Amino acid sequence: MNLPWIEHRLLERLLMQTGRVPIQFVLRNGERVQTGDEEPVARVFIRDRRTLWKLACNPELYFGDGYSDGSIRVEGDLVALLDAVCKAGADKLDKGILARAVSRWLAQRQRNSLCGSRKNIQHHYDIRTDFYRLWLDAQLVYTCAYFPSPDDSLSLEEAQVAKMNQVCRKLQLKPGETVVEAGCGWGALALYMAERCGVSVKAFNISREQILYARERARERGLEGRVEFIEDDYRNIPGRCDAFVSVGMLEHVGLDHYRDLGKVMHRVLGADGRGFLHFIGRDRERPLNVWIRRRVFPGAYPPTLRQALGILEPWGFAVLDIENLRLHYARTLELWLDRFESSAEKVTAMFSPQFTRAWRLYLAGSMIAFRTGFMQLFQVAFARSASNRIAWTRAHVYAGEPRVEGSDTWIPATY
Repeated sequence: MNLPWIEHRLLERLLMQTGRVPIQFVLRNGERVQTGDEEPVARVFIRDRRTLWKLACNPELYFGDGYSDGSIRVEGDLVALLDAVCKAGADKLDKGILARAVSRWLAQRQRNSLCGSRKNIQHHYDIRTDFYRLWLDAQLVYTCAYFPSPDDSLSLEEAQVAKMNQVCRKLQLKPGETVVEAGCGWGALALYMAERCGVSVKAFNISREQILYARERARERGLEGRVEFIEDDYRNIPGRCDAFVSVGMLEHVGLDHYRDLGKVMHRVLGADGRGFLHFIGRDRERPLNVWIRRRVFPGAYPPTLRQALGILEPWGFAVLDIENLRLHYARTLELWLDRFESSAEKVTAMFSPQFTRAWRLYLAGSMIAFRTGFMQLFQVAFARSASNRIAWTRAHVYAGEPRVEGSDTWIPATY
């Protein structure tokens, strides 16, 4: 069967956007069209004309939708396909008029107001805790792990403990101090800080599923008196504290509310207060992938480092340390994806084949985004500008000295 000329025009448009990626497209009549001179990394089967039209108009959005619902099928290595597309010119995928229009519409629809934030967070984090148990580590840490060296053989569980230890080192927590955590997930870091560093923690989160789980873990470990898990928005954090920490929340704040976050940190931190932000970012300003924002992470925006530092400057905070761990996040995502694939049948039984394909694409695409530098992972430590109770060097981040009695600075021992 010969295809109408319009379908060939649609295919031409699609190829212009994806660049010379070594892919073989298989159309609804069985016709095969290969791009590039290299051996194709994968075959992409397009079920019908409607799918081809949507894919040509906005590949950034509709490849994800089509792959999820089965109207687009990938034969071969999905990770290699995403890697090739990203390297060949993923920037081209969001330059179309329709793509920009959808991006603007999502920005308006998914605003992170007090009500909007709760809705956006619940979309992703309140799915089912037993789903996340299938592929996260035992403590359900859903943020970038830390691997001390590129050839490190740490397990996911060990690498997540190493990350929590690193956070405590950068904050230089001392026994008896008070800590506020904004966006605490299932509570692993708050519990770790209380147990290992001897601090008292108030941890805030607007995901009811996560808060209930975290409270139960605190009860089981006898930490109810030292860790309080509070179901509330970061904008409502009261009181004062010695240290403020946020790991993986800034991506969900939204540019329009950065001043709100800065104001909260200014209000709660004392004269010698320290803070720590750990967040997914970009090397230049641009919205997050449209499909991710629409189907997976509504309301999310990864800032540039300049945008993130703009939260601190108006409120008299000085930056002490900046580190980029994007390759650590690529490794973390690789381990998550491996575990997810091992549990794919269980995921499908919980939800549906469409859900499984969507999350496979999300994890694989995110891994490639960090491998190729399309996404970054920043850690920023800061303190009040006039405070002199700060580290003299960065040695405390990597050294393993125990606490020295009578010292103003405490460096947690390696766990």
